[in-house]
Amino acid sequence: MVAYISTRVEKAQKLMAAKNLDLLLVVNRENLIYFTGLTQIECLAVLIPRVGEPCAVTLWLDAGYVERESGLTTYGYVFPRESLASKVVERIRAYGLKEPRIGFERYFVDFALYDGLRQAFPESNFIGASDIFYRIRAIKEPAEVDLLRRAAAAACRGMEAAIKSVRPGVTELDILAEAEYARLKAGSGGSSFRPQVVSGERTLLTHPCASNKKITPNEAVVIHLGATYEGYCAKMFRTVAVGKISDEQEQVYQILLEAQSRAIAALRPGATAGEVDAAAREVVEKAGYANSYLDLVGYGVGLRQSEFYPIIGKGRTEVIEAGMVVDLLLPTIYRPGIGGPRVTDVIYIGEDKNEILTDHPRELVQI
Repeated sequence: MVAYISTRVEKAQKLMAAKNLDLLLVVNRENLIYFTGLTQIECLAVLIPRVGEPCAVTLWLDAGYVERESGLTTYGYVFPRESLASKVVERIRAYGLKEPRIGFERYFVDFALYDGLRQAFPESNFIGASDIFYRIRAIKEPAEVDLLRRAAAAACRGMEAAIKSVRPGVTELDILAEAEYARLKAGSGGSSFRPQVVSGERTLLTHPCASNKKITPNEAVVIHLGATYEGYCAKMFRTVAVGKISDEQEQVYQILLEAQSRAIAALRPGATAGEVDAAAREVVEKAGYANSYLDLVGYGVGLRQSEFYPIIGKGRTEVIEAGMVVDLLLPTIYRPGIGGPRVTDVIYIGEDKNEILTDHPRELVQI
């Protein structure tokens, strides 16, 4: 087994013992990347027993490749005579487990696989174990940080191209097209989410996407881009003022920029996620926008663009640790007519200082 994969498996097994799990079932793409080191993965599962060696199950055509690249003992199944479900059940029984407590991920367990497992084992022993995966992935290894830097650099290239293309008369999709091309040329494997280029009142939508709306003078354009590199994600928000936007909108952006700076300064080993949030929230509340601001301001970043440990938000108790990577500051001020501007960056938390991986000017862009 590849050394870094062995280390990750050992971490998982320690946390499994604390939850009294017999086996972790890994089928989610992000976790498969984490436990195999591969991004070219389809029809694959990894089984991690609490005691013993992990194994992989995949189509027989790919079994040699998976075993060679990951070092995991890999069992192939021949479709349609066999299925991923039947082979996984076979391997679980080979571990000597008759009624195992099986830990499942938060998302995306194929029903055919789940159905095969519940026909073979007691469904009452199926346990949600997403916290294990997110906790292990929260502390990044140096090699992971390097991949995140590569993703961040590609995102910055896309942002540069997007900002250069903003002008009255072009559509939001026109701007996104320029950004996408630049990101791919910079080595990105694509975005980890549906990117957003939105303008005017559309900037107040929670999860908008680029449309055929044309940019008009004297409005704000908010650009939310992401990039990936070998599965690792980076993302960023920037705001462009097309001509003269209102004084209130400019003020809102400056408030958010100061709130982000305060939060980044508070983001240090030993602080709680709630304390980081409070540093930003104090700025927003002092400006009179307490009721127009969300209770969550950031998430962990890694193999997902928003991971669920740590979550930076009001009253959150997660302890910030060196090696974590998070994004700040996600929300805008949600008030019609003046809200909408945003600024977000991905930050690596070091022992002594932080590194903003999305190294791109954060000031309001005026064109």
